[in-house]
Amino acid sequence: MDSVTPSSAGVSARMRRQASKDTSAELAVRRLLHASGLRYRVEYPVPGMARRRIDVAFPGVKVAVLIDGCFWHGCPRHATRPKANAEWWRNKLDRNMARDRETTEHLTARGWTVLRFWEHVPPDEAATAVRATVERRRRERGALGGTDAV
Repeated sequence: MDSVTPSSAGVSARMRRQASKDTSAELAVRRLLHASGLRYRVEYPVPGMARRRIDVAFPGVKVAVLIDGCFWHGCPRHATRPKANAEWWRNKLDRNMARDRETTEHLTARGWTVLRFWEHVPPDEAATAVRATVERRRRERGALGGTDAV
């Protein structure tokens, strides 16, 4: 990790206050999923990866839902790069994106379907995609003779 600090004390304090879980985008999608009858796990540990979590997980059918903030995860449409301490921030945000790719590859290699949504995606669109994927995985699992404990 670079020894340069992220920025001024004020900026550091503001960044620490940013929600890392239970963001408004996550809560909106979770509400819609719950209202449609789906039950899920929140902040589910990524199997085999310490200190990584799945925002919304359906472990019985191995569906992982991750809702990424545009700034922190490098949205191609909305991401910005701070000008103050630009090198530190570039390295920090690049590491975030690399960690996202690594997590997705890790889960996929273990048979999970990974759905990533940007925070700006309308919650109803995300929830519709999640429902369709969970239902498809349940049908596939049923065709294989498995039971669904989700």
